[in-house]
Amino acid sequence: MSTLPKQIAIIAYQYSVVVKGIENKFKSQGYDVVVISERFEELARSAGNASLFLTYLPGDIMEDHVKARMLSMIAGVVSELGKPMILLGEVKYHNDLLEMLPELHAFPWVNRPLDMEKFSELVEKMIDGEVATVVKKRILIVDDDPSYAKMVREWIKDIYRVDIVTAGMQAITFLLKVKENDPVDLILLDYEMPVVDGPQVLQMLKHEPMTANIPVVFLTGIGTKEAVSRVMELKPEGYILKSTTRDELRSYLSGKLGAAK
Repeated sequence: MSTLPKQIAIIAYQYSVVVKGIENKFKSQGYDVVVISERFEELARSAGNASLFLTYLPGDIMEDHVKARMLSMIAGVVSELGKPMILLGEVKYHNDLLEMLPELHAFPWVNRPLDMEKFSELVEKMIDGEVATVVKKRILIVDDDPSYAKMVREWIKDIYRVDIVTAGMQAITFLLKVKENDPVDLILLDYEMPVVDGPQVLQMLKHEPMTANIPVVFLTGIGTKEAVSRVMELKPEGYILKSTTRDELRSYLSGKLGAAK
């Protein structure tokens, strides 16, 4: 009995010479290749049997909000299908795009221009299940000091997916919009903030069913015994002094979330 070739679906906002080259490369290796360059909303129907999706990102993805929303929709459909996907994009907008669309963290990224031999090896391994897609744990930093928040993100972004908001009410709004299949695993919450401070945010989170069980760790710049006692009376998951070093923070979060240091 003959075995049908494994199918690769290439998603491209515009069919180009480069996309055609990728298509021809995998056809020459015996794959069944389908190219989807329009009607992305019918992705599940037109390519639901694909073993792997390759999404070729346009150069203006950061400036074109319609294209960005379409990419979010594509990621959602592929996730629902339970299929792997590789994002092919320019390194210059990699981090900014992941910050804008955190759901993309679930998919491996390959920089353009492509090294086709290495890329072909990756595709083969993913289709054969030799490369597992590992979704990083997700951390939300809530701090009214954006410079400090960005510094912490730089410390941990290679281990965790990191979102930042700079006000207490922004945190509540953000968390209520988080998708059920892409939850926040831990919140790093500034203790002292204007308008709505950390303790008030924690109380609101505990009274909202959608957020009540998210572990909250306070960030505080005050390390006196009395201040720490006040923090712990609120029963957070723990607290971190803002004087904590990069390595100390990574080690602490590893203990909380089980990630590698």
